Amino acid sequence: MAALAVHDKKLPDERFLAFLPLITQHATDERNFVKKAVNWALRQIGKRSRYLNEAAIRTAQEIRRTDLKATRWIASAPCES
Repeated sequence: MAALAVHDKKLPDERFLAFLPLITQHATDERNFVKKAVNWALRQIGKRSRYLNEAAIRTAQEIRRTDLKATRWIASAPCES
């Protein structure tokens, strides 16, 4: 997801919106590499456009409500531009 967000500049925003529920679903996984991948994907999606930035911020806020160690770490990463 993150690599696609960084490298494929022609994909429409809607394609990345479909990834946000998956990011939310896996944000509770405490495994280090999963946590980093979720964080990276959320940040890179949020950098693509203002529209996706707002969606990524809403997703981070939703993730933050879970209040687990992994979700606090993921949602605390700045994704505002």
